[in-house]
Amino acid sequence: MGVGSGRLYVAVAAGGFRRYATYRVATAAGVFTNTVFGLVLVYTYLALWEEKPQLGGYDQAQAVTFVWLGQALLAALAIGGGGFEDELMERIRTGDVAVDLYRPVDLQLWWLAADVGRALFQLVARGVVPLVFGSLFFPVELPREVSVWAAFLVSVVLGMLVGFALRYLVALSAFWLLDGTGVKQMGWIVGLFCSGMLLPLNVFPGELGEVVRMLPWSSLLQAPADVLLGEAGAVGTFVFQAGWAVALLAVGRLVQSAATRRVVVQGG
Repeated sequence: MGVGSGRLYVAVAAGGFRRYATYRVATAAGVFTNTVFGLVLVYTYLALWEEKPQLGGYDQAQAVTFVWLGQALLAALAIGGGGFEDELMERIRTGDVAVDLYRPVDLQLWWLAADVGRALFQLVARGVVPLVFGSLFFPVELPREVSVWAAFLVSVVLGMLVGFALRYLVALSAFWLLDGTGVKQMGWIVGLFCSGMLLPLNVFPGELGEVVRMLPWSSLLQAPADVLLGEAGAVGTFVFQAGWAVALLAVGRLVQSAATRRVVVQGG
């Protein structure tokens, strides 16, 4: 990728950031929703950890911190939807994707850049307030070392890549399906369950816990949270996340290649 192409994708990312920045009312509503949902989960976790201290290897403060980290990352990583996939699937269904394929840009990198811009905005606009609110009104365990926060942010970026790669595969299913809504909804359900958004994956028992922690969705929340909480080494976590990102992005390119060769555009 040349310097000119690199600047193009930076511009696309910046455009994605500005695009979501215009939805101020929706952003405020999202912050409110994340905070309220965080409160519901926090009181549920407090009751659960009161009965079972050190559940999943977390103390109560770590469990509460996990909740607010989840609310901070929910929109940024589009764990429950809200990413680029709706728009791409609609463009495939209507045939507008044919225009995208004629552009002198890479389809996957174009949507990745746009999604990175969206994710950065959501992280700042919808992620900071719930985390600050939680740290002010509940017992949390946040590190003071800048290096730990830096490692956490690296893990979040890698989680963004994994999340994009998963949702890109979901979106490409529209090339073969008349309506990809079912696949998209299944992706959301699996993402919420297997990322740790509903319950930390460390709590899952036996082989189920081992399996879900090895799946790519654990890169979205569980991995960054454990880095911040000191429950996992940064280097090992980075390798795990980067491995899934590279593998899934590669699969996405293969599926994209098959889809664009076929170019069966629904409704077009």
